[in-house]
Amino acid sequence: MSNRIALAVLLLVAATGCGSAPTGQGANLKGKVYVSSSVTEQGKPRALVEGTNVELRFTDDDRLIADAGCNQMQGPVSLDDGKVSVAELGMTAMGCPKPELHEQDTWLSKLLGAKPSWKLDGENLVLTGSGSEIVLAPEQPATLEGIWTVDGLVTKDAASSVPAGVKATITFKNGTMAIATGCNLNGAERPYALEGQVIKVDLGPVTQKGCGEVDEVETAVLQAFTGGGPTYKIDRSTLTLTNPEGAGVTLKK
Repeated sequence: MSNRIALAVLLLVAATGCGSAPTGQGANLKGKVYVSSSVTEQGKPRALVEGTNVELRFTDDDRLIADAGCNQMQGPVSLDDGKVSVAELGMTAMGCPKPELHEQDTWLSKLLGAKPSWKLDGENLVLTGSGSEIVLAPEQPATLEGIWTVDGLVTKDAASSVPAGVKATITFKNGTMAIATGCNLNGAERPYALEGQVIKVDLGPVTQKGCGEVDEVETAVLQAFTGGGPTYKIDRSTLTLTNPEGAGVTLKK
């Protein structure tokens, strides 16, 4: 009799274990970022504001950071029982350039506040609630290859934005690098090599023309490439290039 009871207990434990973690459920989302690939509302496609998407970031300290194209929302999150439960969801108060962006923020805030259901469909995250469904794909890590646009100037102790109207890019392609500012750095391709996180490149001679506000950006870029080459760091879509003293630039892809 005792053997039968023991066998029944083992079978119950095994069945409970299988049922509590069905395929794709109960996964650890910590440290992952998901970006919307489709949005439906009341069964019909919902168009997002042009140039925007829904982005959900699950931090290592159990917080959710959400973005729908303007203001950022965040708060402590629980994923228990297949629900996204965000306690005290806070939102920044930026003035969005379009009313549609405010409306989109409000829509996402209400959806997250209603404790939507979540599940994993393969690698995709699916949120369902308040008549809406969002399918989000895992964000692919950025690589050095491609065109990066300078969006910030940094020193060891401070950071500043690029002057309005100034555009500077750095392009990495098949082992070559080109810096284009529209002034002294004219996009000439130079071979580069990586030594760990350091970019090794010979920029060659650089002219010294004065180009107004472009000069500040060119100086910051050139500073990054002093001291043996810049150290590079990629954090999602942001590339930071700094010299050993911490001076350089940030760029967006």
